[in-house]
Amino acid sequence: MKIFDEIESEVQSYARSFPRVFHRAQGEFLYDEEGNEYLDFLAGAGTLNYGHNNPLFKQKLLEYIEHDGITHGLDLHTRAKGEFLEAFNEKILKPRSMNYVVQFTGPTGTNSVEAALKLARNVTGRHNIIAFTNGFHGVSLGALATTGNSHHRNAAGINLCGASRVPYDAYLGDDIDTTGYLDKVLSDSSSGVDKPAAVIVECVQGEGGINAASLEWLQNLDKVCKKHEVLLIVDDIQAGCGRTGTFFSFEEAGIKPDIITLSKSLSGYGLPFAVVLISPKLDQWKPGEHNGTFRGNNLAFVTAKAAIDHYWSNDHFAADVRRKGAYISRRLEEIVDKYGNGNFTTRGRGMFQGINCINGELAGAITHRAFRNGLIIETSGADDQVVKLLCPLVISDDNLKKGIDILEQAIREICAENGAVPAEIDYFDDEREIA
Repeated sequence: MKIFDEIESEVQSYARSFPRVFHRAQGEFLYDEEGNEYLDFLAGAGTLNYGHNNPLFKQKLLEYIEHDGITHGLDLHTRAKGEFLEAFNEKILKPRSMNYVVQFTGPTGTNSVEAALKLARNVTGRHNIIAFTNGFHGVSLGALATTGNSHHRNAAGINLCGASRVPYDAYLGDDIDTTGYLDKVLSDSSSGVDKPAAVIVECVQGEGGINAASLEWLQNLDKVCKKHEVLLIVDDIQAGCGRTGTFFSFEEAGIKPDIITLSKSLSGYGLPFAVVLISPKLDQWKPGEHNGTFRGNNLAFVTAKAAIDHYWSNDHFAADVRRKGAYISRRLEEIVDKYGNGNFTTRGRGMFQGINCINGELAGAITHRAFRNGLIIETSGADDQVVKLLCPLVISDDNLKKGIDILEQAIREICAENGAVPAEIDYFDDEREIA
């Protein structure tokens, strides 16, 4: 560990929670240099939906490299890019009656968000963006302006502008549809909210605490955007590529966003890769107007095509994700019923779920105990209060059970050691006293 302590920046994060030197990975497992095995319920923060070193993708990648396939080509036309586009169009877009053009951006999610925001502003001639409480869209400055988390925002070094914040679904309680509030402020010329170029939303907020918007809320949001001629951007970087049980997290709502951002598991192999899907009428870029040196990762094109061909040629894989998601829901409901003094709650959908432990210190103790017992799992939420399950979608049933068993054991032990578990504050309780 000495070299990391000596010269790696203090900005490192996950390494602090999991202080081991990892050496090898396969499927749902990570191995450290001492040969210790860990079940991976972090999966590259949602980058490894198909597991580590998926052998189906690895073979394609090795063959491509062996034959001197192009690694870097800027935005030149290459066979690898063409084959990816064809697979994506034929097996992802067309079966869903989705008509979009594909923009290749820089290789990370925040790069695709930056492009989406810039395009929306250029097309509409408006500057404001509506973002939501607890939303997370990246840490480059434009994306950061639409991100809610103060820890990330405070690191900007400048005032962040160009975005207005609106309450996400259930932020004001389960009985209040916050799209009605958005409709009101956009209808009122004296609301102080400038008419936006776009609304950007995650259908399931990952870093914000696994907050899952209801399908009705998403449908109403779509209607409000159409009513006010505002573009709808869905950030599907973490929730997409099958995590919720469909390739796109918004499919069940039946909406068709104007712009979609994808990254993380898109490459299938953990290789950097991000795109923006754009409604053709909005594709008003001038050549080279938005670019990036690494917008053509051909190695990622190879593995992304392999992932689409193998897992998305029919509905079998998505159905299996939904089956596993139902199992996760059942197990987590049982756990919150047993522990947490009735204060713990579950959240999320599909294989994108978590347990709200109310208190960040308590959730952190649980994940540290789980790590000691061979499970890598993280927290999320404004106060890191949510234990977040993000295992590979390809995990075996036995290992899914084993991982949740380890988590349950950690929760049982930590709750027993801590005694009373705090209750979540209800800010809308009429009888609550404000100190």
